[in-house]
Amino acid sequence: MPPDFSDLDDKDRALLELVREQVARLGRQLERAQIAEYVQLLQDPPRLAYLNFLAGLARGLGFVVGATFLGALLFLFLQQAFIRNLPFIGDLIAQLIVIIREELP
Repeated sequence: MPPDFSDLDDKDRALLELVREQVARLGRQLERAQIAEYVQLLQDPPRLAYLNFLAGLARGLGFVVGATFLGALLFLFLQQAFIRNLPFIGDLIAQLIVIIREELP
């Protein structure tokens, strides 16, 4: 049963209503932030470890795919530069391309 605030004057009632609105707004913000789910996750260490493991796998896979893509672009650029015999491509880069071609099927 809510307390009886009939003995409050208008100023105090307005202040109380403002506090109620602020508490209700804070409650809605906490629900949107999903704080309860986060706290539940923190209280379940095996699940937290499992989710962190999956996140690490995803990050690792993303790194490998990205590095492969950038390496392929670099290889294509060097290959084109070698074919065009640009003056800034030296013997080291030429040898690198020959080694890569030999190693790839």
